[in-house]
Amino acid sequence: MNHLPPEALERVAAYFQALSEPTRLQILNLLRERELNVGELAELCGFTAANVSRHLTLLTRHGLVARESRGTAAYYRIADPSIYELCDLVCGNVARQFESTARMQAAFVPPAPVKARKRAA
Repeated sequence: MNHLPPEALERVAAYFQALSEPTRLQILNLLRERELNVGELAELCGFTAANVSRHLTLLTRHGLVARESRGTAAYYRIADPSIYELCDLVCGNVARQFESTARMQAAFVPPAPVKARKRAA
């Protein structure tokens, strides 16, 4: 991002905004395996076709997915597979943060008392 003009920074920010919505991340994750149409994505996501279609429009506008018409259906696929490298990098970072937080919280939890064992007579 060194020496990028403000217009370019705005485009970068818009790209990240496109990734900032959980439904869009879910769609991208589903498209990782294969191309799907709006109806299939809606069923797999549990959202309406109209909702999924709006998300796909935004993802297409930012060059993350590509659309191909086949008969009466439009199929979507990943246009830029490098998006998964970025998502995996971020997911790994988030996982490390969760692990660190869990370790810190565990340090404040006293150990469970050890129950005395009964001796056999």
